[in-house]
Amino acid sequence: MQKSQLPAAIDVEAELDRIARRYKAAGGVGINVLNLIGGQAENLLERLPASVRKQLEGATVRALDHAMSAAHKSRGHVPDQASWLNSAVSAAMGAVGGAGGLPTALAELPVTTTLLLRVIEGVAVEHGFDPDLESVRFDCVQVFSAAGPLSEDDGSDLAFLTARIALSGKAVQSIIHKVAPRLAVVMGQKLAAQTVPVLGAVAGAATNYAYTSYYQDMAHVHFGLRKLAIEADVTPEELNKRLVVKMRELALA
Repeated sequence: MQKSQLPAAIDVEAELDRIARRYKAAGGVGINVLNLIGGQAENLLERLPASVRKQLEGATVRALDHAMSAAHKSRGHVPDQASWLNSAVSAAMGAVGGAGGLPTALAELPVTTTLLLRVIEGVAVEHGFDPDLESVRFDCVQVFSAAGPLSEDDGSDLAFLTARIALSGKAVQSIIHKVAPRLAVVMGQKLAAQTVPVLGAVAGAATNYAYTSYYQDMAHVHFGLRKLAIEADVTPEELNKRLVVKMRELALA
């Protein structure tokens, strides 16, 4: 009688190296694309009318609320798509939103947010997590707390990978309101880019492509770490600390 084979040991360091490289690469293409259309992150929001800037956070909360429901319901009708197709669809939506200037860009905001959340849910499934679980849906929204591709990142955004809390409907609403201010800045940059004269459609396509690629990568980082914590029986906090070290090493390389 043959001995049953034990599962292969998880090489935690190798997995962390892979995750760190993906984290570092996230947004790189997006930044290059946005630079091509002349977008400067620190000046983009100034292009928006003051009234829009003031209402942006509330609009982002509403977009996230809508996205939570719409993205999840769509799973029963539309299967998860390849990453290139998600980016292509998102770019097309951004082009349509940018073609009409600020009014159409604002109308497109909840649709894009829904697509991004659906893409993040798809990554969760790819890593073996059940999007029907409220804890997983909570994690999907939490991915948005990572800075967007226009933001400088010194590793502090890794905080979004920690801390599990007892979940309820109120807890999910809490994370939505916590994430909304940061996502509002990200979406404000996107809206501002779409108001660039003449290039509105191009800017809309470019920003949507950049954000979709970025959040797909960040979802892989998030759920890759969650899966590694389970399989290697290492706490998320410990993995987070070790990933921060890896990120610093990559920055110095």
